[in-house]
Amino acid sequence: MQRLLILTLFLLLGAGGARADTAIFAGGCFWCMEADFEKLPGVGEVVSGFTGGTLKNPTYNGNHAGHYEAVAVNYDPKLVGYRQLLDYYWRHIDPFDAGGQFCDRGESYRTAIFVANASERTLAEESKRQVAARFPEQTIVTPILATATFYPIQGEESYHQDFYKKSSLRYQYYRRSCGRDERVKAIWGDTGH
Repeated sequence: MQRLLILTLFLLLGAGGARADTAIFAGGCFWCMEADFEKLPGVGEVVSGFTGGTLKNPTYNGNHAGHYEAVAVNYDPKLVGYRQLLDYYWRHIDPFDAGGQFCDRGESYRTAIFVANASERTLAEESKRQVAARFPEQTIVTPILATATFYPIQGEESYHQDFYKKSSLRYQYYRRSCGRDERVKAIWGDTGH
């Protein structure tokens, strides 16, 4: 419980103690979402975890039924706005796939935007309308949901945090073999990355 409290304070205050905001996104594998968002200027720590379900304390190797794999994106709103995060998010997922993302299948790999307030909801809905207008022949399946309790991966499963840094070769092999970048490029063109 103490680790969860410390992580919550870290997410709210940022690594340096300066005020930061947190956005929560589900986009399939949290390793990939973490790696993608940490490349965006203005984003600090990105934490992998679960959210959206009712089960308390979900785990990766145990029970996480009903939850999405998600990331909590800690960002400096003076450097990058929530709207920019939304635009970046869309261009790193397949918004048409209701069964998961890329090679990862199942409900925990679905996409979702978790909003914390009315302002975030308005921006998220507008961004979704813009994506739908760009792809009028396709159905956007990514829901916009109210923020729920975010459970960071911790304990024995902490190796999932920063996996793309800690296990670079395994991560690169997984990402390439999963076809994530190919599909993103097929949808978004060169604006995806």
